[in-house]
Amino acid sequence: MKKSPLQIARAWYMPKLPSAFQGGIELKEGDATESVADQAEIRKLFPNTYGMPLITFEPGKTPEYPSVSVGVILSGGQAPGGHNVIAGLYDGLKRLNPANRLFGFLGGPSGLVDHKYLELTKDIIDEYRNTGGFDIIGSGRTKLETPEQFDKGIEVCKELDINAVVIIGGDDSNTNACVLAEYYKQKDCGIQVIGCPKTIDGDLKNEMIETSFGFDTACKVYSELIGNIQRDANSAKKYWHFIRLMGRSASHIALECALMSQPNICIISEEVEAKKMTLAGIVDDIARTIVERANAGINFGTILIPEGLIEFIPAMKHLIAELNELLAHNEEFVSMGSDAEKREYIKCSLTPDSLATFRSLPAGIARQLTLDRDPHGNVQVSLIETEKLLIEMVAKRLAQLKAEGSYKGKFSAIGHFFGYEGRCAIPSNFDADYTYSLGFTASILIAAGKTGYMASVRNLTAPASEWIAGGVPITMLMNMERRHGEMKPVIQKALVDLNGAPFRFLEQHRQEWANTNLSFVYPGPIQYFGPSEVCDQPTRTLMLEHNKEI
Repeated sequence: MKKSPLQIARAWYMPKLPSAFQGGIELKEGDATESVADQAEIRKLFPNTYGMPLITFEPGKTPEYPSVSVGVILSGGQAPGGHNVIAGLYDGLKRLNPANRLFGFLGGPSGLVDHKYLELTKDIIDEYRNTGGFDIIGSGRTKLETPEQFDKGIEVCKELDINAVVIIGGDDSNTNACVLAEYYKQKDCGIQVIGCPKTIDGDLKNEMIETSFGFDTACKVYSELIGNIQRDANSAKKYWHFIRLMGRSASHIALECALMSQPNICIISEEVEAKKMTLAGIVDDIARTIVERANAGINFGTILIPEGLIEFIPAMKHLIAELNELLAHNEEFVSMGSDAEKREYIKCSLTPDSLATFRSLPAGIARQLTLDRDPHGNVQVSLIETEKLLIEMVAKRLAQLKAEGSYKGKFSAIGHFFGYEGRCAIPSNFDADYTYSLGFTASILIAAGKTGYMASVRNLTAPASEWIAGGVPITMLMNMERRHGEMKPVIQKALVDLNGAPFRFLEQHRQEWANTNLSFVYPGPIQYFGPSEVCDQPTRTLMLEHNKEI
């Protein structure tokens, strides 16, 4: 395979590690833990893995560990740095015992149950160091949730003498890891399960998981694109760009990109919900900014829109919740032929308030809300073109204002959706270091015989040598939520904290960025090689959360 000069150069990059990993390593156990909520229910569901202590690694003397074989799974959507988790896992295992072996299950969790695997050797690993994507073994969205699947996993693990499985994924994938760890512990089959926190959405975070990997790189990629668009808008002087960004359940990406690029408007879904804003109210707010800039002769700008916005508008959220309940496993609905028939079925099944909301929507958006659910029973918000909906509604509102004589500008709009552009980018130095440390951490948790833990690396705004590595029990992160019409244990998602420093910074500056002064920032491409203050910096979000200036 022909490689670009950048690929060749990146292959030589050596990720930085916490100082605890520079020599001998000792494991320290802390206090017992509890789940973030619903303690009685979570304890009952996970009697064998609940309440385990927090773990940290410190410099010391590394014990002698027997050889092990480990399987690794990439689960869910891609995120920059996945290959380095595997590289860190491989290097950690080999350092602990050269006889250790690593197998990759192909195509995601289905590889475990379908007996599809590949032994990962040094030659293979070296081809993928510091690269983007998940193509070393592929990924998938199969859920591991039935005893039949778990038992098939035991078969292949026994066949390969695998002692542990590492699942690299987001909140749902790590919830599956917790369920799998509990089952294998209950069966006493000698198979450990360790999770690693991945999602570019940034919603897998808490006190022990300061950020999920891939978020840093994806936000830098998107911010570069936003900066390019803003430079173009300032050059052409004629377009409003409505930019939808990934983030189904939280607005972390939109917020971080706003902190990096200073757009004229950034909508935060959590704020919309907290203030009980309506769709019409959001449109009025956008139109107001457009009018103010137009009155100053500026008929261009940028607006950032979180992917999941539609679910946070209270009336829409209630409608979607009803639709999720109605359409989950609904074979009758799936078998219906025409869109008209499906629409009529839904109208007859909704409560009056939700029916009124449904009827108020353009036909295209209403149809998108009824499309097939994702594997977790949720509406696929990435298929809902919110930017086009807002453009259409803002154009109508501006036409009304023009007819009233309060708007004399010109409105030309372009819609964008940035998603796949960031998921498989070559990881930034931060993500390359962070993911390598996560994989190395997972190898030590395995060697120490731990199961039901997620690899944790903290203190991330400090130099990598000062990072704190360890493990957090996955049950500590869980609560009960309604899924597919039933209450299920899941890892609690982290939403944008409206009292947190990152949002407060946005709130403090949003009027300044919206006004007639040019406030755009053009972040430019991610820097891999150069001064540390350019190429090694974490996200603005992390800096503000740790009381650092940006």
